[in-house]
Parts: sequence; C-alpha cells; structure tokens
Amino acid sequence: MTDVFVSLRQRMPSLSKAERRIAEVILDRPSIVVESSITRLAALAGTSPASVARFCRAVGFDGYKDFRMAIAAADSREQAARELFRVADAEIEANDSALDVVTKVAYQEARAIEETARGLDLDALDAVVDAIRGATRLDVFGAGSSGLTAQDLQLKLHRVGVPTFCWSDAHLALTSFALTGPGGVAIAVTHTGQTLEANQVLAVARERGATTVAITNHPDSPIADVADHLLVTSARESRYRTGAMSSRLAQMAIVDFVVVRLLQREMDRAGELLRRTYDAVQAHRLDGGR
Repeated sequence: MTDVFVSLRQRMPSLSKAERRIAEVILDRPSIVVESSITRLAALAGTSPASVARFCRAVGFDGYKDFRMAIAAADSREQAARELFRVADAEIEANDSALDVVTKVAYQEARAIEETARGLDLDALDAVVDAIRGATRLDVFGAGSSGLTAQDLQLKLHRVGVPTFCWSDAHLALTSFALTGPGGVAIAVTHTGQTLEANQVLAVARERGATTVAITNHPDSPIADVADHLLVTSARESRYRTGAMSSRLAQMAIVDFVVVRLLQREMDRAGELLRRTYDAVQAHRLDGGR
C-alpha cells in the first residue's frame, strides 16, 4: 500500500502550480498538516482553503480530515524509520560529519527500496514477466543514468537466455524499436516519465504491436500514455541527491524483482544457464575460481 508521502512525490508532475505549492509545503514539514487547520495550511502555501480542499480530492481523499489522518499516520511511520537509523532529520546539511552523511544516505536509499517494494503493482510485475517469457524480441532503452538500469536489465536477461537489445542512443533505439511487433517487448526506463526519447521509443513499439513497459517514478507522467504496464519506483530527491542519484537503487530493485520472478518461473532452465555462464569465466579469475 503506497503511503501518502510516496503518492504526493509521484503525483507532483501532474499537479497544478497551486497544488504543487501545497504538496511542497507538506513534504517539507508534514507536521504542519497535523497541527494546522485547512485555513492555516492554505495561508502557508499561499493559496485558498478551497484550493487545499481540491488538492485533497486530487490526491485521492474525500476531504481535509481524511487527508490529515493519512499524513499523521505516514509521519509517524517516517519518524519510526528515522529512529531505526538514528537520524533526527534525513536531509543532509553542509556541516554534517562523514558519519552523518553515510547514515542519512543509507536511510534514504533503504527507504527508496522499501517504499518501491511496498507500492509495486504486483499484477503489473507478473504481466511484465509473462510478456518477457513469451517474447520474440526484447528492447530496452534508458537515457543518462537510466541507461545504467537499462544495461543492468539487459545483462541479467541475456544471462538467463533472453536475447535483449539495450540502447542509450535515441536514433539507434528508434530504429531498433521500430523492428518490434506482436510478441515483442519494449521497455523504457525514465525517472521523470517525461524523457522525450523514452516516450518516442515506446510510442513506436506500441504502433508496431509490441507490449510496452515503463519503469518510472511518476505514474501520472506522459510515459503512462504509451506504456501497457507501469513498474513504479519510489525515489526521493533531496538537496544533495538529485533524481539521477535517488532513482538508481529503486530502479535496480525493480530490475531484480523482474529477473528473480522470471527465474522463479524458469527455475530448471535458468539454473542451468546461470551455471554455464558462471563456469565460462572461471578461467579468467586470478584465483582460478577458488
């Protein structure tokens, strides 16, 4: 079950300017909602109580009362998680010690994986795995840091006998995705869901009849319009961690969920292929594989 903070971060690109201001105030200081009336929150966000009420409905709540209860519960869970890591505040400050930085980054990354796992659409996961199992062709695209995730997925699938093409160059990707068709699977990795090239390659593949998949942090972004299945991450940005940094581990977790679920369905065959690929490189280890 996705908590309200995760939902707000994921919905951010689709919110209006006024709604985004409200979300930013809440994410920056959740206790404001718990302690304040709708009028007080509206004043802090520079908007009206009516706008706050519309915002609550836009993010899936009947009204401010239900929204405030959800925020209180999520904030309580957040505080418990910080106590586990012994961090009073997850935000990294300029005067933090090395220990502070390591602890806070570990906290943020652990939370990204935990929240991604908790909020993952398991039906979509199984649908993607089934499509990969029956795929006649599989193409993966990612630009920038998302390209690293695409490469990781390609290497893991290739090792278990799923021939996979991986692209980070948009022109090469477009020409390859244009060769897909019914029975093919096209996967795009994009943190924002707004990367032009990621949207273009999935659109081309969908026109050809391929099954299209997007790995993204924002399910309401444009990529949803060209993806048959969405695998959604939950990565947090902070002052010192941009989307490129915060998305990486959450995306890699999605890759591992897909690959392990695939291995589970093909245990005997995949196990033999993994053994062969492991044995093939042993002579290239300095210890001779010992």
